[in-house]
Amino acid sequence: QVQLVESGGGLVQAGGSLRLSCAASGRTFNYYTMGWFRQAPGKDRELVARINWSTGSTYYADSVKGRFTISRDNAKNTVYLQLNSLKPEDTAVYYCAAKTPGANSYTYWGPGTRVTVSS
Repeated sequence: QVQLVESGGGLVQAGGSLRLSCAASGRTFNYYTMGWFRQAPGKDRELVARINWSTGSTYYADSVKGRFTISRDNAKNTVYLQLNSLKPEDTAVYYCAAKTPGANSYTYWGPGTRVTVSS
């Protein structure tokens, strides 16, 4: 059974940094796409960044490009999202998700971790 568990959220001042972790278990994730999404109150969930587990290729939403960095540690089966230069508009619940190779949508989701950025 695939499990994704996020950690690392919290309260931070604007301009600060956080590192989110997503511990993945239950199978090997070769060529899976791992994504970080976020959902702010009253807004739709949006894709923030994604990474191919095997190739390491990445994608970032324009709103976070240059501030956030996604990475993975194959040995630890963990995906990270480094959040720098945080803004109040980054406040949201952040979710880790996994998409199987060739799939159109993300199959597995974590419960989320809350990030609050104060001004």
